[in-house]
Formats: sequence, C-alpha cells, structure tokens
Amino acid sequence: MILSGDEILKNLGTNIHIDPFDPAKLNPNSYNLTLHDEVMTYEEVVLDMGQQNRTRRLKIPKNGLVLSPQRLYLGRTVERTETHSFVPMIEGRSSIGRLGLFVHVTAGFGDVGFEGYWTLEMFAVQPIRIYPGVSICQIFYHELTGNIREYQSDKYQHNRDIQASQIYKEIDPDGVRKDPQLPLNFGEKK
Repeated sequence: MILSGDEILKNLGTNIHIDPFDPAKLNPNSYNLTLHDEVMTYEEVVLDMGQQNRTRRLKIPKNGLVLSPQRLYLGRTVERTETHSFVPMIEGRSSIGRLGLFVHVTAGFGDVGFEGYWTLEMFAVQPIRIYPGVSICQIFYHELTGNIREYQSDKYQHNRDIQASQIYKEIDPDGVRKDPQLPLNFGEKK
C-alpha cells in the first residue's frame, strides 16, 4: 500500500524526514523533490564496472543548462530524506516525462533506512533545458510487512552529494564479489 499525502504528513519527523520540507510540494500520495544546481557526467567513453570512472561537474545556471541526448547526467535532489518503517521510491513527474526526460534510469527503488540525497540518473530523449530548483521528481512510500532490517552501506548511506556508481567496490578485476554480504555477481566463482 502506498501512503497518502496525509499519511506522509503524519509520519513527518518520525518515520519520514524531508529537509527542507515545503507543504506546497505535498501531493495526494507523494512529495515533489527538486533538482540541485549541479550535474555530473562521466568522462570515460567506455564505462567500466570494475573501476572508479572519471567524472566532471557542470553547474546549472539560473538561465538553465541544455542536456544532450545519448548522454547520462547524474544530478541530486535539494532535499535530504530519511525513511524508517517504509520503502521510499522516486518517480519522475509526468510533466517532466512529457518532455522526454527520464529522471532515473533504473534506480527509483529506495531501501528502508536510507538517509541522504537522491542521486538522479537523467537521460534526455532530445535536447532539453533544465533549471536548478525545478520540481524534478516525486517521492512516495510503500508500507512494509515483516521484520525490518534497515539499509546499511559504505557506498551510498549518509551521502552529501551526487554519487557516481560505486559498483567497483563490490567486484575485483576477476569479476568475483569482494564482500560476502553483498549480492551475488553473475561472474562469481565458487
């Protein structure tokens, strides 16, 4: 079950933290999150999962920044969120989607216990001008049943900025997982 806007409001300050919070951004069953004033792009032609890839930052000026198609841009939300007892998820706003901007490529699913800023994986169908502070996506919350084990990660938990992929921390050059607590990789050797 998805929480209504009223339930989000009821849980604000206990199981749900959104900072800063603006009541005008509360929807019937979600809350609008806004785009920060920077994006990051990868400098590599071929991205390698087994190593840290070089990145470059771009400031989004007040008069906007044009995103090019066929290029991934990483952004982040202005808001820092913290969620307990619920599963947070983000989804692009329909007004943004109608302009051909994907706000998260595949990573809209959050974990119970996540604390930090949301990194956005933005991909444009055609050139599009974006602006800092625009309501870019919405966060919504699912109820969770069963025992709750909160998210713990040395990669993304308590982040303070845009975060490039850190999957390289999970695998070594031979494609074998490094940490037995992490999920199995397809290349794992027995």
